Amino acid sequence: MYGFTYAFQAEVLPDKVKPGDAFIIKVTGMETSHIPDALLKNKHFYFSRCGGGCFVAIGAVGIDTQPGVYTIHVKVGENKPNLELTVRQTDFPTISLTLPEGKVVPSPENLERAKREGEKLRSIWPVISEKLWQGSFSLPLNNDMSTAFGTKRIFNRKKTSVHKGIDVRGKKGEEVKASNRGRVVLAGELFFGGNTLILDHGQGIYTIYMHMSKFKAGPGDVVSKGDVIGLVGSSGRASGPHLHFGVKVLNINVNPVSIFKLQL
Repeated sequence: MYGFTYAFQAEVLPDKVKPGDAFIIKVTGMETSHIPDALLKNKHFYFSRCGGGCFVAIGAVGIDTQPGVYTIHVKVGENKPNLELTVRQTDFPTISLTLPEGKVVPSPENLERAKREGEKLRSIWPVISEKLWQGSFSLPLNNDMSTAFGTKRIFNRKKTSVHKGIDVRGKKGEEVKASNRGRVVLAGELFFGGNTLILDHGQGIYTIYMHMSKFKAGPGDVVSKGDVIGLVGSSGRASGPHLHFGVKVLNINVNPVSIFKLQL
């Protein structure tokens, strides 16, 4: 923990992270109604109340962040404490996968489709809406993880991609639950993700559920943590039934395991 003693305390938790990890900035003991502000590498954070005189914001560092010590500039009224965040050196694993050739090297028509879908997704992430999330985030499918965040995947010995979420083992038809309270902003079939549902939790935080066989919620629905939103499947670019689960924080791909650990 790295903090300061003013009339309040500001801290970043945890203060040591890996590339792609989430963290929180917490300000406590405030005697003013001023909402804190914080800035890391020109990116602002969005604070919400966590009790009397308490504010918390969720942030993240990208997977390409270089190891080192970074300064978070906090502003509370006229006070401007700095916090230090250490990003550790991390080596991500590499795996080889075999899929039908059409899913590895798409046809021109499917490439165009994937491009359109990518543009649609990129239009979602920058939207900052009101806070809906409540408390900690949870795993949407309580099974073992098969592929970790950041894994370098080589498809059919030719195409390489970096895994931007986690894969959770599952049997077709198993229930997929909302990781936190949020609004459904997408429920549709994508070329790569198959049946994909996206929840907007507010304040720039999104969760993504891919490869499902069926939706149990639709666009505009507000769901609570633990509500069933779909069923496990193998739609899209998948070699078998499982759930790909992703998290976005302020347009940064985040390791879901790190957001589960945050004390919110």
